[in-house]
Amino acid sequence: MKRTRIALLLVVPVFAGTVLAQTSSAVASGASPAQPSQPPPTIASMVDRQISMIEKQITEAAEAMPEDKFNFSPESLRIPGDDYKGVRTFASQVKHVAASNYALWSPLTADKFPKDYLGGNGPENVKTKAEILKFLSDSFALGHKAAATLTVENMLQNPEHWKWSRLHLATFAVAHAFNHYGQMVEYLRMNGIVPPASRAKSD
Repeated sequence: MKRTRIALLLVVPVFAGTVLAQTSSAVASGASPAQPSQPPPTIASMVDRQISMIEKQITEAAEAMPEDKFNFSPESLRIPGDDYKGVRTFASQVKHVAASNYALWSPLTADKFPKDYLGGNGPENVKTKAEILKFLSDSFALGHKAAATLTVENMLQNPEHWKWSRLHLATFAVAHAFNHYGQMVEYLRMNGIVPPASRAKSD
């Protein structure tokens, strides 16, 4: 009994301090301590958050590249000893991300995958910066739609004709996009452009 009382005496001040700190923080931010808490995270909301993160970085990187540099590739630099022959241009990097988004997320939403997106770079008639950014934006809209379909019950199920689970497809699209974001960053740097995500650190 004595040990129990001692434990309670130790726990109560800590709990009270935590509540006081949370209340003070809420008041300082202008929020009411009585406000209801945010709903608990779900599989859908967690995946959607990841999609939003990479969407922001890739979109800002694509917007940062001037239109007259959209067809840049490191091959044009003719660096001695390089191995850049035939690599994707900056525009192709962005289009590849968008086309892959459609390929990986459409099985979750049951949207039809357009035939001209096959080959990895999307439709050939999408050429201008504005058209490519629209193609990219539409692909991420499909990603948010795909994330919303995920539940604890279905996330490990395989969509028809796929060997990967719904969760794998949803998250692999994010990982794939991050990979190409890294390449886009290098292309920006090669043109003397600081990627938007790095600008705050370089100020």
